[in-house]
Amino acid sequence: MTKGKMLARVGLVVGLAATVVAGRAPAALAETITVTHWGGQFYGVPYAVAMDKGFFKNNGVDVTGILTAAGGGTAVRNTLAGGIPFGEVSLAAAVQAINSGQKLIIIGAGSQTVSDQMWVVKKDSPLTGIKDLVGKQIAYTAPGSVSNMVILMALKANGITQAQVKLVPAGDLGANLSAVSSGAVDAGFSDELVYAQNKELVRPLMMVRDVMDPRMMQTVMITTGDYAKAHPDIIKGLIVSRREGLAYALDHPDEAAEITARAYNNPNVDLFKVHMHELIKEKYWSDGRLDYAGMNHMVEGLQITGQIKGDVDWPKYVDTSYLPADLQASQ
Repeated sequence: MTKGKMLARVGLVVGLAATVVAGRAPAALAETITVTHWGGQFYGVPYAVAMDKGFFKNNGVDVTGILTAAGGGTAVRNTLAGGIPFGEVSLAAAVQAINSGQKLIIIGAGSQTVSDQMWVVKKDSPLTGIKDLVGKQIAYTAPGSVSNMVILMALKANGITQAQVKLVPAGDLGANLSAVSSGAVDAGFSDELVYAQNKELVRPLMMVRDVMDPRMMQTVMITTGDYAKAHPDIIKGLIVSRREGLAYALDHPDEAAEITARAYNNPNVDLFKVHMHELIKEKYWSDGRLDYAGMNHMVEGLQITGQIKGDVDWPKYVDTSYLPADLQASQ
């Protein structure tokens, strides 16, 4: 199978911007925001539901479109370029942007676990677990990515050093699957949704949740300090709308999966439903409350990959005053 066909099957390739129109006349505050990997990963579920159910409008801001990005610094740049400088981006990218001098603040939590991530092998591979990776070639997405951090942390947690394996930056999830199925690498990065669409090609070697502590803050909500001070009601409305969208998704998972599949223009509704239930079981989404233990676990990944030195002084990065009062205390 060619890489192009693989990517088409996985269904994770999206344009630089995806817009979902509510179908009604826009309010005065109709704008776009940014959500990393919108159209592919499930970080966007609460936002898709909030748009579909009118929660944004009810809270004084009409979000009519979502800008997407392939993660990292691109998501941060899209946030700054969006109609409203509000985005859900990777915590790693947010920390690095603030360290580089960007006038950003972290205002709430997004995805709080990597429990759905895995490494897969060919169906006929003799490898059966993480210990079998010694001396093997292991694919991940890109240097400094979450998958780069996670594989290093998983290896370390199981007594394996980086020198004992060969790590290969293969590209996105579709490219990882292509590398595994072609035999270019012994194991590649995936998640439960992508694996579910490619079971005839690969099988799980290890679930991250089985080989290390999966409690890791993947994404956070960010904005600029100046915008938040000038427009506190908009920022608070966005946070509350996301919370309401998540609450609805948790109470109506099948409907939320259908809404998300429509928003993502993805026909695999049944797979979306299965994945939604799995993520709910794993407590994938935060309601916005910051989990500093999970955030520090992500920082550990940044340290292991050499992207930062030392700890992060969170009060210099975080402003919880825009969260609802009951969410301002950390977990």
